[in-house]
Amino acid sequence: MATPEEARLERFIQWLQVNGGELRASKIKYSHSNKGCGVYSSNDACDGILLVVPLELAITPMRVLQDPLLVSEFRASYAEGEVDDRFLMNLFLTVERLRKNSSWKPYIDMLPTTFGNPLWFTDDELLELRGTTLYRATELQKKTLLNLYNGRAKDLVKKLLTLDGGSERELSFEDFLWANSVFWTRALNIPLPHSFVFPQIHKEQKSCLSIEKSSEASTDHTSSNKMINGKDVKECEVTGNDVEVNRAEVISVENDTVWVEGLVPGIDFCNHDLKAAATWEVDATGSVTGVPVSMYLLSAVQSPFKIEREISISYGNKGNEELLYLYGFVIDDNPDDYLMVHYPVEAIENLPFSDSKSQILEAQKAEMRCLLPKSLLDSGFFPVGFPKDKGTDDREVARACNYSWSGQRKTPSYVNKLVFPEDFLTTLRTIAMREDELFQVSSLLEELVGTEGERQPSDVEVRAAVWEACGDSGALQLLVDLLHVKMTDLEEYSGTEDCDTELLEKACITDCPEELTGDANKISGRIMMSRNKWSSIVYRRGQKQLTRLFLKEAEHALQLSLSEQEHTGLKSQS
Repeated sequence: MATPEEARLERFIQWLQVNGGELRASKIKYSHSNKGCGVYSSNDACDGILLVVPLELAITPMRVLQDPLLVSEFRASYAEGEVDDRFLMNLFLTVERLRKNSSWKPYIDMLPTTFGNPLWFTDDELLELRGTTLYRATELQKKTLLNLYNGRAKDLVKKLLTLDGGSERELSFEDFLWANSVFWTRALNIPLPHSFVFPQIHKEQKSCLSIEKSSEASTDHTSSNKMINGKDVKECEVTGNDVEVNRAEVISVENDTVWVEGLVPGIDFCNHDLKAAATWEVDATGSVTGVPVSMYLLSAVQSPFKIEREISISYGNKGNEELLYLYGFVIDDNPDDYLMVHYPVEAIENLPFSDSKSQILEAQKAEMRCLLPKSLLDSGFFPVGFPKDKGTDDREVARACNYSWSGQRKTPSYVNKLVFPEDFLTTLRTIAMREDELFQVSSLLEELVGTEGERQPSDVEVRAAVWEACGDSGALQLLVDLLHVKMTDLEEYSGTEDCDTELLEKACITDCPEELTGDANKISGRIMMSRNKWSSIVYRRGQKQLTRLFLKEAEHALQLSLSEQEHTGLKSQS
């Protein structure tokens, strides 16, 4: 007799195939407990195509707006920008989870009911993140989602369910939280033909349906195009939460392609691996798969798949902070780990000459934060053998200096070993500027633009003037201070990097809550802990390690800077 899990899986596979999905050289089955379902090879695919899913089956904002229940309620609001894509998707998933006769039920029943990201942590598990960027980010995100639920989502979902004839059970905030997590852990940015997104029969609607929708109301984003193995096309920085996130952000148009965020049932059961076994592609015409406007899994390995091998895809080169924040897992000794360092904007108000410095920061388009990938360390003063990008040693330092107005400031000898981004260093130079240096910058810029102010100095010229006046030592001292503060925050609640290492060496992960209490908590020197706690310790230990190593780099650079200033006779920074 089939187990409940097996019965749900069978219903989903039937539903997928009835709707045009084809398991050509693969099958979907349950993986181990912390992964849920996965996609596995079933036989050799001579053409490399493992799984095909028609994109008519994808859940996208456009598909949501075709739903008879939702169309009347949301089409006008969506067109006017009152409801953005992600909020629309979250509402749809919440409604479908509770709907009595949802046509998506076989798919919804296959989705996880809980997640490993910090939004789902217990209070005790969340305390393991204290001192990290993720702790504050999680608090802010949960508060924002709760406000969004109480302010807009709850009444809308209840109204829609009432119109549909009621729901399976009472709506709760956890349903909305679940929908949010389903979207963030499973959505892909799909390149669709323009004609598929905007059929000719709806020509008149093109002018009123915005295809440049805003992101989640809870965050501010800056983005740049970046394709990573077909997974993401935007690199986004969640500045509201201080978490760097590579994630699809908006729907955008490129030639005859419209990039649309959506869930693709079947494809979205692929788990992540740094060495992906497959990539996904879109077949717009059907020339590759025989199924027009479909998404398919394509083998990325040269040799034939072994039967029952898991077919993984890559979610991109992501650090543990982002993996835990979005997907709920970490990679021990992650080669793509990074450290985020920032100077708090609000602190500028308390600086001497804050108004003048703020103007200079604005003029030079200052970066108030920097991302420090682990791989940078292998190009610094103390290489540690981390993987690095090709060509790192020969990188050209983008330093807008040596205007030599004074003839004194020269490019330092250590510049090619400095691992810190120049954009961030020039910001720190401005923040650390003394009164005499501020006066010198003003004089240099007046010299450039003329006494009458015939033109405004460019951001490159402003940066060059700041460099000429300040050099590196003030910025590097401030960077050392920032890294010391970061390390103090990280160690305040959980101790040193060595403490975390000792915990991980003794860790015994359990998914059974009963084993985490009482005498059963310690067995033969082992420490029973939940997977969420283990992930938190792996993440925070990585942050402590990177902080220690980058602090060592900054301190050495500071000493070299001070030494060179003394040697050239320039006044050192206090």
